[in-house]
Amino acid sequence: MKSVRLLLLALLAFSLTACDSTSNLGSEPQAFVYIENKGSDTMVNLALAWAEAYQNAHPEVRISVTGGGSGTGIAALLNGTVDIANASRKIKPEEVEQAQANGIEPVEFVVARDAIAIIVHPDNPVDRLTLQQISDIYSGKINNWSEVGGEDRPIVRLSRETNSGTHVYFLETVLRLGEKDNKTLFSMDTLLLPSSEGIINEVRQNPNAIGYDGLGYVPQDLKIIAVAKTESGRYVLPMISTVNDKTYPIARDLYVYTAGQPEGAIKDYLDWIHSSEAQEIVAELGFVPILVYNP
Repeated sequence: MKSVRLLLLALLAFSLTACDSTSNLGSEPQAFVYIENKGSDTMVNLALAWAEAYQNAHPEVRISVTGGGSGTGIAALLNGTVDIANASRKIKPEEVEQAQANGIEPVEFVVARDAIAIIVHPDNPVDRLTLQQISDIYSGKINNWSEVGGEDRPIVRLSRETNSGTHVYFLETVLRLGEKDNKTLFSMDTLLLPSSEGIINEVRQNPNAIGYDGLGYVPQDLKIIAVAKTESGRYVLPMISTVNDKTYPIARDLYVYTAGQPEGAIKDYLDWIHSSEAQEIVAELGFVPILVYNP
């Protein structure tokens, strides 16, 4: 009986295989081009939107998009494991040296611009700060909201983790006020969070918190702080117009990097990213397009 059962199972398996082979007769395998894209968490939603729109028009292309931070994306490019690295900061000189040691010449493309919004809980009465005050808050010189016109409450500082390009940009531009010789550091009690969403959620739950995030990530239920370059300067909210006219002081370029000059499908994709169609998506997601277009 056992041998009969084995024979029947073998015949059944052969029958299923034959049916499957028959069902595929006449069909030809689809050839896809795969592009690996990794890096900045600030840019991940934008990169996903770009990939979806591009794939709809080019079904022969498959684009894989993952985050992990600008440093992670650049490291993957240097190791030869991705085609495109997204970064919310410029590549560092030591990263260029490492790339060249690996036989890779990184090529930089500016693909959009972004404003870094300073955010607090909507119940916080503070609605404006200078760059110096923000620096003093994050470095630990100011520790209570009453010191900047708020209530007598301790300040809870929130930041992205150190592998984040946003963290690096904020350290250099805000804490250090863009001064190359300035060595100011984040206060030791600053909470380092792994994602933009983590900062949003923490500010939403904590009336004492202050955080920073790419403008495209900030929901309407949180308060955005107006920022002035100096105490006597104009307080400005982040938006497309104030980034373009350079009156909002915490704005930056967003980049992608490739290993050498892009060719083939990668070049076609980057050319499309610089098109008016792709730049409309930039504006729709709350970032700042690099091209002028008619919506």
